[in-house]
Amino acid sequence: MMSELADRRPRHHLVTPQGRRHVRQLRHALAIGTVAHMELVPWGSNDTFAVLLEQDIVPGLIGIYKPARGEVPLWDFPAGTLYKREYASYLLSRVLGWTFIPPTVIRNGPYGIGTVQLFIEPEDRPLRGSSFRSQLQQIALFDLLTNNADRKASHLFQGRFDRRVWGIDHGLTFHVDPKLRTVLWDFCGEPIPLTLVADLRRLLRHRRQVQRLLAPFLSAEELAVFWQRCATLLARPIYPVLNPRRNIPYGW
Repeated sequence: MMSELADRRPRHHLVTPQGRRHVRQLRHALAIGTVAHMELVPWGSNDTFAVLLEQDIVPGLIGIYKPARGEVPLWDFPAGTLYKREYASYLLSRVLGWTFIPPTVIRNGPYGIGTVQLFIEPEDRPLRGSSFRSQLQQIALFDLLTNNADRKASHLFQGRFDRRVWGIDHGLTFHVDPKLRTVLWDFCGEPIPLTLVADLRRLLRHRRQVQRLLAPFLSAEELAVFWQRCATLLARPIYPVLNPRRNIPYGW
């Protein structure tokens, strides 16, 4: 994958977000960079491209470009909204202080408006062992909060150079109807960690500001149901027991 892009990127250059200032720089670079080269990512149901972005901030920057016009129509999600949901998920993760989603922007590209997300090179091994537990608990709670309809195992990985757990592909989120489909079943029936409960309480305290932040990308009804999910999780801070018929993601 992305062999030509990898050849064009300086071998000494390993892009991993480090601190808020660096994240701002990366987002700016993703937003202004000129697409110098583009390759189709040959899997997934929607058009996805790896792009090499020329700019003077971060040399050899590679992003993942998902244009709205490349979204395959779905019966249950409004057409042309998946890129907005992807970006809303990123914004929410930043508000919560849960930095597992790579820096993401909305911008125009060769096929029109869409998201461009920083490419994080993955470690070629599955996420196994207790060392990942707290990070996966956070992501599992995020998926409950956002009603993630497509949390596959391939959407979670450890960065090759920073050793952090990253989560990608958040386009099928924020639906008003229960849609949760996930591979994260390890915590069913367990209490949600107190630190994560505190993050949810803080989110509710700043509801007005968060509402304004997310409103350009989600409908009023989607936001109302999102806040209901947040309140429900706080009222009963336990990871729910999932249904093997309903809550398993599709294999494609």
